[in-house]
Amino acid sequence: MSDHTVLKVEGRVLTGPDEACDELWVVDGRITYERPRAEAVTVRGWALPGLVDAHCHVGLDRHGPVDATTSEKQALADRDAGALLIRDAGSPSDTRWIDDRDDLPKIIRAGRHIARTRRYIRNYAHEIEPGDLTAYVAREARRGDGWVKLVGDWIDREEGDLAACWPRGAVEAAIAEAHRLGARVTAHCFAEDSLRDLVEAGIDCIEHATGLTEETVPLFAERGVAIVPTLVNIATFPHLADGGEARFPRWAAHMRRLHERRYDTVRAAYDAGVPVFVGTDAGGSLAHGLVADEVGELVKAGIPPVEALSATTWGARRWLGRPVLEEGAPADLVVYDEDPRADVRALAGPRRVVLNGRIVG
Repeated sequence: MSDHTVLKVEGRVLTGPDEACDELWVVDGRITYERPRAEAVTVRGWALPGLVDAHCHVGLDRHGPVDATTSEKQALADRDAGALLIRDAGSPSDTRWIDDRDDLPKIIRAGRHIARTRRYIRNYAHEIEPGDLTAYVAREARRGDGWVKLVGDWIDREEGDLAACWPRGAVEAAIAEAHRLGARVTAHCFAEDSLRDLVEAGIDCIEHATGLTEETVPLFAERGVAIVPTLVNIATFPHLADGGEARFPRWAAHMRRLHERRYDTVRAAYDAGVPVFVGTDAGGSLAHGLVADEVGELVKAGIPPVEALSATTWGARRWLGRPVLEEGAPADLVVYDEDPRADVRALAGPRRVVLNGRIVG
């Protein structure tokens, strides 16, 4: 027998951007729209599918891998903010033990970052040269959950500015191998230079994407390449620029320009039809639990509130191949006192968090 309590969620159950019903039930940890005979505990409010943080790093801090206790605290912070599905966009820690915990968010892993030698944050990535890229992509494709993460650009100390990390031929071969193994590929990219090569090589997603221009936005739209802007992280660019200006003034100026146009960049991508999803980049220098802040940033950029909401709920889950509030799906949902479609600030205060059919927050 299951030890799950039968739940009744009533009020408005938001099954899609424009679809809602009055109630659902949770039986044996799964959603049903058929009234059970058993007595139920009632939860009232506006219900959404569990939020998605599509760029997060459980098991990582600013110095590198962390222990299981710290990883657990990170995952709990995300859970309590309503983020019940995480795409872990690169981590050197083994967090598979989280899969055995029904009180922690579900994680879709991209393995460990793959970076060029001495071209990324110390202790984060496999640091390799282009000749080894395909082999390492194959390795992480087998270790991950259907995603691989490249570092597409980073500061080149000789140039004193951001620069692409990989030659075109290397990324073409590596992405082809990932796709052969059934994995999608994403890449960290701040600057402009690497984007065309990565998209034309067949990449599936770009993280941050601050370097999008009038020339590359149509290419992303044509190829259906998604972006995860991580605007709460891009907000740190001026501070980073201040810290590095003495040594790398070109880089510092470049980072400030990317920051200044960040909202225009995201809105231009959205207007062109580029898929945009919510990600916080928590786990490096940022705290976990910022998913509501990132949705608010997308709205500031000019994305309509319901579309920004979809970027962390219905749309994001479908992009990642995970269910929403449908019959038989795992009961992962968040309940709010107010309609988050009317004001996304409601996301900052979940009334109840239900994970795997249990009230956990």
